[in-house]
Amino acid sequence: MTNYIFIDGPLDAILHFASPASPVDYLRYPIQTLKVGALGTHKTLGLAKAKGARYLLASTSEVYGDPLVHPQSEDYWGNVNPIGPRGVYDEAKRFAEAMTMAYHRSHGLDTRIVRIFNTYGPRMRINDGRVVPNFISQALRGEPLTVYGDGSQTRSFCYVDDLIDGIYRLLMSDEVEPVNIGNPHEMTILQFAELINEMTGNTAGIRFEPLPVDDPKVRQPDITKARRILGWEPKISLEEGLRRTIPYFRERLGL
Repeated sequence: MTNYIFIDGPLDAILHFASPASPVDYLRYPIQTLKVGALGTHKTLGLAKAKGARYLLASTSEVYGDPLVHPQSEDYWGNVNPIGPRGVYDEAKRFAEAMTMAYHRSHGLDTRIVRIFNTYGPRMRINDGRVVPNFISQALRGEPLTVYGDGSQTRSFCYVDDLIDGIYRLLMSDEVEPVNIGNPHEMTILQFAELINEMTGNTAGIRFEPLPVDDPKVRQPDITKARRILGWEPKISLEEGLRRTIPYFRERLGL
């Protein structure tokens, strides 16, 4: 992603999704994460400019950092610690957004930016490091679920099919500035852990560990813009999405 990209023939659209996204990955590869956000975005934008292609950047709710505004709408600029360990991912995506909009303003590039909130579904890595695969894997193994802090921090979980629908609608729309795509149904991590234990029949309970540095206290998308511009909102409930996801992890774990 950091080398020059050459593709023969015409291109209709370029969708830039390349980046570590799990804390396990971007904490292990901080410099590479920043390089993909900067150089990778620059190279793919250059290709889109050369081909006259539409360009969609996969950004993230992490651009809002540990938000002081709740829920988070697209006009909120965020609260990010730029030198903290999580900052490599947050700032890589913030820079990528700035670069994308610079190409739009300077070169007239036809841009789209999707800010993706917590998403889950089949085919996630078991050792991904994010809360959904962690909880499901621990529960299916009959282990206590690891909750960081007291579990009062909140998240909102969007099933992957809903996410893909939202991204496609954005790609086909005329909106050039960022749009939140996520499920606005918010719950605490402790509530989520209890739901996973209930749905898997796990009786091992919950264990608590110290909260990581700069972990957001709240996370909930304001999807007013997506509803208005894209006619989009999630259709799959958390319970239904988990019913579709848990069997995949059960099979992968050989249980």
